[in-house]
Amino acid sequence: MVDIAQQTAVNAASARDAAAARARVPLTSIDPGQWRALAQRTIEPNGYYLPGWELAVSATACGRTEASALAAFEASSTRLIGLMPVISLWRAWKIPLPALVSAHPYGTLCSPLIDRDVPIEAATRLLKQAREARAHALVLNDVALDGAAMTALNQVLNRDGLKPRLLSSYIRASLDATQDGETLLRDALGAKKLKELRRLRHRLEEHGPVVFEVARGRDEIGPALETFLQLEASGWKGKRGTALIQHAGDTTFIRRAVPALAETAQCEIVTLRAGMTPIAAGIVLRHQDRAFFFKLGIDERFAKYSPGVQLTLDLTRHLCADPAIASADSMACADHPMINPIWRGRFAIGDVLIPLRRNDPVVALIHAALTGLNVAHQAARRVVHRLRK
Repeated sequence: MVDIAQQTAVNAASARDAAAARARVPLTSIDPGQWRALAQRTIEPNGYYLPGWELAVSATACGRTEASALAAFEASSTRLIGLMPVISLWRAWKIPLPALVSAHPYGTLCSPLIDRDVPIEAATRLLKQAREARAHALVLNDVALDGAAMTALNQVLNRDGLKPRLLSSYIRASLDATQDGETLLRDALGAKKLKELRRLRHRLEEHGPVVFEVARGRDEIGPALETFLQLEASGWKGKRGTALIQHAGDTTFIRRAVPALAETAQCEIVTLRAGMTPIAAGIVLRHQDRAFFFKLGIDERFAKYSPGVQLTLDLTRHLCADPAIASADSMACADHPMINPIWRGRFAIGDVLIPLRRNDPVVALIHAALTGLNVAHQAARRVVHRLRK
């Protein structure tokens, strides 16, 4: 009888292990066609969870490889209706508690892909997959707090008597690209500031004609990417050792991701030149009707002409003139001194702890650990800020 009981326990444990393995799968096991189709139907755009981007990140990007996924499929078919790239809490912050965390896709936006046709079913099944993966909580980093994806998740949580906890938040700049570009810039900056920027641009023309270029196709986007990488590494990011080209895995990721998204018209590189000299460049992702300003690189020898601002002015006009784009996410930190005065739209970004079971004491432990971690990070940032003064 003892042997039978032991064998029964072993079988039950094996079944649970198998279910957990099925609930959380490697990103590479998701059918790319299904993933792309879901991205077209998703309730909220997120260019960083497009397959061409996130698969490249997970393959080689420094500290971001080998992400898993919670994948939700429609009950009546095999259609993919939800996707949430994740890693373990231990992998994220070395906290030995049973939770899953948004896989960081290099851009600061981790809103999951949720099918707009069946958002409640998709959100329900994503949470169910997390439970079956033996997680007690989900930690969603850098999600749009008032976005459609978080709204769908909140509806399911409210229905099930669960309450998410906000860990941290900030306000980020965005662009309303439905407006006329010139009118928007004049309202944002004022006539005096625009006049000063035009004066700087005229002075910049002493180095040659100032030209704004947009690279989209594979043949042109490759050279434009190399220009961007050199510009980024030539500035303060290069001095800090955080430029993409300074890490082999990051370089491989970006050289794979940009052409992959360019093939589907979901990435472009904008460059500002003075004569033959590139003085600023930026990578812009596009998903549905939203653009995402991923990164900016400038030639600091031209700093007195405000090359980053000049490029952003041209990018603003470019996006406002594009009928396919309704808004743009700056991807910037709170109170960013360059882009906040130009892009005057605002939305809330935050980190959210989602409990997966009612009255779960483990969630309280996870919340305490994350709160302590956040306090430590804030203290470290204050020390660094004082040292840089």
